[in-house]
Amino acid sequence: MTSVRILQLSSNWSWKQREPSVTSVVDEIGTDGWKSALVYPSEIHIELLKHKLIPDPYLGFNEHKVQWIGEVEWLYQCSFDYSAGPDETHGLLEFLGLDTLCDVYLNGKKILEADNQFQTHEVTLELASLKPQNTLLLHFKSAHHRAKELEADMGKVRAGSTNLGDPSRVYVRKAQYDWRWDWGPELMTCGPYRPITLKTYTSRIQEVHTSALLSDENVPSLQVHATLESASDLSIRVTLSDEKKTVIKSEDVSGTSVTWDLKGMVETWWPVGYGAQPLYTVSVLLLSKVGQTIDESTTRVGFRRVKLIQEELKEPDQYGTGTSFLFEINGVRMFMGGSNWVPADNFLTTITSERYRAWLTLLRDGNQNMVRIWGGGIYEPDVFYDICDELGILVWQDFQFACGVYPAHDSFVASVRKEAEDNVKRLRHHPSIALFCGNNEDYQMVLQWGDVPTLPAVKLYEGVLPEVVAALTGPQPIPYHRGSPYGGKGWDTSDPTVGDVHQWNIWGGKEYPYHDYVKLGGRFVSEFGIPSHPEMKTIEYWMDGAGEEERHAQSALMAQHCRAGQFERRLAILMNENFRVTEDLETYVYNTRLMASDGVGYAYQVWRRKWGGPGKQYTGGVLVWQLNDCWPVTSWAIADYFLRPKPVYFTIARQLATHTVGILRTYYEFGNYQSYGASLEIWGTNASLTPLRATLELHCADLKSSWTHTETHIVTLAPNQATELLALPCPGPPRDIAGPPLTGDAQFTTTHTVVVSARLLAEEGGSVVARYADWPQPLRHVEPSLLRDPRLVVDVDAATSKVTVSAARPVKGLWLSALGDGPDVRWSDNSLDVMPGDPQVVVAHGLDAREIAVAYLGKEKAHKL
Repeated sequence: MTSVRILQLSSNWSWKQREPSVTSVVDEIGTDGWKSALVYPSEIHIELLKHKLIPDPYLGFNEHKVQWIGEVEWLYQCSFDYSAGPDETHGLLEFLGLDTLCDVYLNGKKILEADNQFQTHEVTLELASLKPQNTLLLHFKSAHHRAKELEADMGKVRAGSTNLGDPSRVYVRKAQYDWRWDWGPELMTCGPYRPITLKTYTSRIQEVHTSALLSDENVPSLQVHATLESASDLSIRVTLSDEKKTVIKSEDVSGTSVTWDLKGMVETWWPVGYGAQPLYTVSVLLLSKVGQTIDESTTRVGFRRVKLIQEELKEPDQYGTGTSFLFEINGVRMFMGGSNWVPADNFLTTITSERYRAWLTLLRDGNQNMVRIWGGGIYEPDVFYDICDELGILVWQDFQFACGVYPAHDSFVASVRKEAEDNVKRLRHHPSIALFCGNNEDYQMVLQWGDVPTLPAVKLYEGVLPEVVAALTGPQPIPYHRGSPYGGKGWDTSDPTVGDVHQWNIWGGKEYPYHDYVKLGGRFVSEFGIPSHPEMKTIEYWMDGAGEEERHAQSALMAQHCRAGQFERRLAILMNENFRVTEDLETYVYNTRLMASDGVGYAYQVWRRKWGGPGKQYTGGVLVWQLNDCWPVTSWAIADYFLRPKPVYFTIARQLATHTVGILRTYYEFGNYQSYGASLEIWGTNASLTPLRATLELHCADLKSSWTHTETHIVTLAPNQATELLALPCPGPPRDIAGPPLTGDAQFTTTHTVVVSARLLAEEGGSVVARYADWPQPLRHVEPSLLRDPRLVVDVDAATSKVTVSAARPVKGLWLSALGDGPDVRWSDNSLDVMPGDPQVVVAHGLDAREIAVAYLGKEKAHKL
């Protein structure tokens, strides 16, 4: 019996623009104008770029010069040979991803009409339709035109604001960010963006459902069910192997299913920070009567269980009681700290496996344990989830709906059902998958608009999608959440006591000061953020040699690469509240980066504080918007398009460390000037499952004088929660007799120039376990003259790449960079607050012999010491 033959159609591709005057697309096969495809899988913008037919859309204003590409139709063709094998009776063409509206012709006959970018398309073939030489023709139509046709037929709906793309996008199952988003360009892609495969066979394995289970008693087991085609007289062999390819168990069965008890035979998979990530390979062989392998399927699994816990809280917090929203993995409740993910490029075919790994490793190394795949992008390729499995990163997976009133007519629902089935089947075996979520902000949009009477897609979010998840992820179903955000009564998506919230009342919304994050949390904050500029190197890239007239913060070219709605006034509010006004571009860029770092870091700090003990786990997680960019841009991303971390990345990493210490300073008010007396609250967090006994050292330094204050306390941080450590009036130098009178509990005055530092020192050896420095706010009130000469010292050990920084006076936001040409340096830490007597050591991977430049509050432009 013949084994399954697989031919990857990865060569002999060419493409051209469709000629409207030619009646049939099939007639274009022999015409002029075809160009060889230079990459595969392929996307038309990349082909045009590589053939030097368009300018780079990521540079300057070039995005506007390529809009015509999405208005026309495109053809791809591939030639391949086929010779019939003995006993072969079946053929199958598998399309893993067509973007998006595509008619497929094989040897002149239409075999597929595809209209959903997110589906896997399988076309069964009569082997007689295959010739010794064959032509596969793909006809891609304009998604933009089709969306407008459907809108004209079914009616215009609301779909976000104008900077979230044309509302007609909701009618087409294509990545929604292609229509433009408030961090991305409008680039209507098309092409065979994922592989195409020809399979010929007599019998085959059609599908395997592998369930790696972990009971409530942490006993592992494995269930495997194979669906076979034309294999009634064949058997299967199921084998479980570890990462060293050592066989753990193997069994030949005459049926199609096995269930194994694996107690004591396999190890448990854990999220990063809680244990190892052992992965196992399940191999299913389809065997003939004489033991010949006909077909094989392999799946990599990890043994874990995940639960979404929404239970009544025992005691109220500032919002009331309500219910928790937290994740429990293998019986351990864990605080989730992480990021939202958007596609890492508008041109998906350019994202290599290495680039995916670099992004996800950056997230993991930033002490993050969860990534949310946002609903306006794509279901990522297998490699993304494979890497998450390996790194211990949990995945919150949105279904692909974002910010709109989606339809629910029969054909649309049927298409979405298949889309969901295709992707749930593909992803369900990954131990990293922690949640499937129905949509992004669709419930919230309807609520905030107020004038939209219905949300037809409730049929999807509360019917089709949960049905698919429950049916396909058993016997230990993956949790499903109907939308993000979703919570209170009547879709009250801003209810802080139920479900998850998106907190946009700092940037946008009510436009509160970022210090109000302490008032604006919820049971799980799945979106929030503050935008900032990338580093100057990235800005120079998109400037593409532009003149001085564009090198200021309010230039047209800077606006071209910042898509956030009303960003001019919103940035101005935040910047003017926190910094002195500047017209120097580099200083302005530095200030936006420090602002996002301080604001987002503050939010992580005060919200993680609300991860209390049992019954008091008021905030179960915080996911910043967003980890990454899809092009060079100013956005909320914590690392830019080129994987260059911004200051906020390092601040989040420190706030999500296993052990942290936090300070909340509350000012006593004197009219509108809150600068003299203040109180301090100090707490620590401990993500480990064992208590931490340490010394809390409080150190205060006055920027205006030589006054300092130090005190120590022995403390114990309870496991897996935040622990309140100390509350006291803020220490400060003796009161200025010209100042206002003391009020309340103030014992000190003139604290408006006092920097307060807290460190946790290990019980044995006194090493620093955690540190945090609280600066007087707002920073615009700190006199620059007090900051410009901190007697900063930077020592470099070339042999170890270790950089030691120290200072005689407090330093705010120290940013280290490398001078000269060369690859980007990977800093183990950056954007540092440095206190006297507390040197910090950073590892600079790739610094080589280059010198270091520094920038900090008071001297914001990079310079050598």
